[in-house]
Amino acid sequence: MILVGLTGGIGAGKSTVSSLLATRGAVIVDADAITRDVQRPGQPVLAAIADRYGVGVLTAAGELDRAALAGIVFNDPDALKDLNALVHPAVNLEIARRVLAERSSGCVLVLDIPLLLDSDRTRHLAAVVVVDCPVDVAVDRLVRFRHMDADDARARISRQVSREDRRAKAHRVLDNAGEPDALVPQIDALWAWLRTLPAATDEDLAPMAKAVADAAKAVADAAKAAADAAKAAADAANGTVDAAVAADGAVDAT
Repeated sequence: MILVGLTGGIGAGKSTVSSLLATRGAVIVDADAITRDVQRPGQPVLAAIADRYGVGVLTAAGELDRAALAGIVFNDPDALKDLNALVHPAVNLEIARRVLAERSSGCVLVLDIPLLLDSDRTRHLAAVVVVDCPVDVAVDRLVRFRHMDADDARARISRQVSREDRRAKAHRVLDNAGEPDALVPQIDALWAWLRTLPAATDEDLAPMAKAVADAAKAVADAAKAAADAAKAAADAANGTVDAAVAADGAVDAT
């Protein structure tokens, strides 16, 4: 398995690139999609978000109101830090599980992660690919396709890693300032290059394997603790019954 990172600023067109790579045979692990999965109704992460920010971040159907949550966290660094602490561990664990499931497949696996450059994950990748476009182009896309306010779009872009920093850390940069068709020859060249890269080693995958093993141990420990607590409660109940029976016997004997 060849492990590659894909990132880019909001509105740069990262999802378009992922789709084009998928049609060429890449396996895509999409962090945004995983985030939506762990925030579905019934998931512990959504319950924790509601506890932290209030039921105002839920719709009438009990789903996450992303716009309401964004309105809280994007102007409050502490609230955003808390949100990341609630969401990122679950997302990172699921990313690790999906990557490890492909470790013997021989595929090109693309980690599609907006915050890729904010972590130390890049040192375990064969390459980092950045999708790039000018800020004005990104803002226009966010306004037209996501119906965002232009000022809000610019504010969100300003809080991300700068274009210059992303480009400096990239092994390959894709120019997505134009129409989607202009990406096709760039994707063809990128795909040919990606397939020549070295496969991920056990050392590269060790942090993910440890995360999955630690999570499995935590689940097993929690299950054992629950079983021990249930046994203790049952023993206590039986002891109460035995004591009651003994007391009854003592009364009868008198």
